[in-house]
Amino acid sequence: MKQKTTQFLISAAFSMAITASAVSGQTAEAAGEVALDETVVVGNSLYTDQVNALKTPTPIIDVPQSLSITTADDISVRGFDSIGDIVDYTPGVSMSQGEGHRDAVVFRGVRSTADFFVDGVRDDVQYYRPLYNIEQVEILRGPNALLFGRGGAGGILNRVTKKGVIGENFNGYQLSIDTFGGAEAAVDSNVAINENTAFRINAYYNTFENHRDYSDGEGYGVNPTIKFQLTEKTTLDVSFEYIDYDRSIDRGIPTANGKPVDALNDIVFGDPDLNKSEFEARAIRAMLQHEFSDTLKGVFTTSYSNHEKMYQNLYASDYNHAGDIVELDGYVDTTDRDSVVFSGNLVSEFETGDISHTLIFGAEYIHTESDNDRYTDNWTAARTFAARGFLTKGGIGIDSNGDATSVKFDTFYDDTHSEVDVYSLYLQDEIKLSEELILVLGVRFDSFDIDVSGKNKDGDLSGSQKDEEFTPRAGIIYKPQENISVYASYSETFVPQSGEQFANLGDEGLDPDEYTNLEAGVKWDFAQGYSLTAAIFEIEQDIVQDDGTGGSETLNNEINGFEAQFNGQITDQWSLTAGYSYLDGETEDGERPFELPEHMFSVWNHYQFTEKFGLGLGVIYQDESKIKIKTKDLAKGPADLPDFFRVDAAAYYQISENLRLQVNIENLLDEEYYPSSHYINQATVGAPLNATFQIVGSF
Repeated sequence: MKQKTTQFLISAAFSMAITASAVSGQTAEAAGEVALDETVVVGNSLYTDQVNALKTPTPIIDVPQSLSITTADDISVRGFDSIGDIVDYTPGVSMSQGEGHRDAVVFRGVRSTADFFVDGVRDDVQYYRPLYNIEQVEILRGPNALLFGRGGAGGILNRVTKKGVIGENFNGYQLSIDTFGGAEAAVDSNVAINENTAFRINAYYNTFENHRDYSDGEGYGVNPTIKFQLTEKTTLDVSFEYIDYDRSIDRGIPTANGKPVDALNDIVFGDPDLNKSEFEARAIRAMLQHEFSDTLKGVFTTSYSNHEKMYQNLYASDYNHAGDIVELDGYVDTTDRDSVVFSGNLVSEFETGDISHTLIFGAEYIHTESDNDRYTDNWTAARTFAARGFLTKGGIGIDSNGDATSVKFDTFYDDTHSEVDVYSLYLQDEIKLSEELILVLGVRFDSFDIDVSGKNKDGDLSGSQKDEEFTPRAGIIYKPQENISVYASYSETFVPQSGEQFANLGDEGLDPDEYTNLEAGVKWDFAQGYSLTAAIFEIEQDIVQDDGTGGSETLNNEINGFEAQFNGQITDQWSLTAGYSYLDGETEDGERPFELPEHMFSVWNHYQFTEKFGLGLGVIYQDESKIKIKTKDLAKGPADLPDFFRVDAAAYYQISENLRLQVNIENLLDEEYYPSSHYINQATVGAPLNATFQIVGSF
């Protein structure tokens, strides 16, 4: 531990002192020089002409909570191709394994597969989200029910998609190949149809490979969108998105004696034919914006989405270290979900005497229907195998007794249909009492109604439940100078007993789980091109569960910590971003929560040596964290993911103003590490040194 920490500090210092760069230029949208900007925000506000995480045109310095923004330029320059890549460089959040088939983010110690949004609209299906059509990714920490409703217990992630640009014609493309054998091609084209209409299309196709056996897959997505300038004060954006991918599932390796068994790093505890995920999505979205006056603006959105998903897998469910015997479990799971969302908000800026107000009033209706079923594994003989021997292929193998065995996923587990209706109203006022003092006060009402029909292996699952919740938010911002803000905030959220995915009612009749957040911080733009933010926070979790006697009990968990972010243009040639978080917590029984690294640190810098050539270097450090454990495994004792640090690098060469070559290297020092887990016998094996070669251009 001490040796790795020392290595980490040395690498971080080397990274911050030697190389970092922002190769400046225009965006590809301008069909000029390909951008290499390293920008945390655009201007001083989140995109104010698009739906975004705040829904009001609020400068970042006046937002009373922690947030991070990754722009399209960042995504391109850093070679990011997944939500996980972005999370790696964001303080206070980390990735969970997601069972190898979905994005799963741990926001300040709270794991979530559902707190995702697209242009402010809920996107709670479990899948891997591509980045080909993204303008920026916004990660807000702390409970966020006021603007987003249920969930968001530790934070939310909002993706802002690219829209048509009136009056411009441009074309951009990216081609890449990596040393594992994966490849991707992406295009971004905008056409000014006339002075009031623009059409834009983003599309990608990729093949997937990594360092693990049986790793493969392919996928594509297309997102045409059209913008209409209906009047001088009215715009309409309409888009359609289609995503289709098939890829393998890998749930990692077992643990023993409290840590992952590194001798098993090269073994995939799955079946090359059975471990796969198939996903298909269709989404239609429309957003109407209208300025009723200089002080009143309305934004109205509607969307329809259909998601079809199947995943099936075998995985290590138990491991006997002494005998080197692994037990396999598995299942096939399907989800077919349709969602309709209608939302609207009015933003009014006005004054009452010497006091200025930015008032937002919003309403939302969501209707979701989901069909879910699951069938588990049925073996003809034993399900145990020599861990370093032949497991199964096509469901056929030789068990640990030397007998032939085979598996089919034909044992019924559950089959349900759920319908969810959510009605929401919210009101928030940003009150500027003076140039130095701002108050933020708001409240939201949600009516969450779920009906479930169906059954599981134990009997009927039919039932219904309705929860009605008020969730407040309050904040105060003090600005001793225009470039400094000191803030404190309070917010709440809730999660119904049906959980994130609505397959069942959970503990029927019980109140929702509740989360409260206290946060205080400072934001300081202390020089041109330099900004520093820091915050301390505390999240209290009231988890409601059945007490076994027909009543309920509430478990009180607490997570607290500190976060800091820095962004700066150190010299004309060197720019740097860095983030640090300290997380602590305690469960009802006095234990440290799962998936809660005490220290996390990241830094990324660019250095521009010449007009054409630049280098980048980054470091990620994640402290050890407890792996989640099932009741049946408690006798084995706890297990931890070891701490790790990873060094990443990049090089860029600008051939012309319209063409850039770049290489992005992950795990430059080829460290062995385990970045995430799902349960105690499923620890992800980190990728060794690998490189992605890209051509980025415009015409």
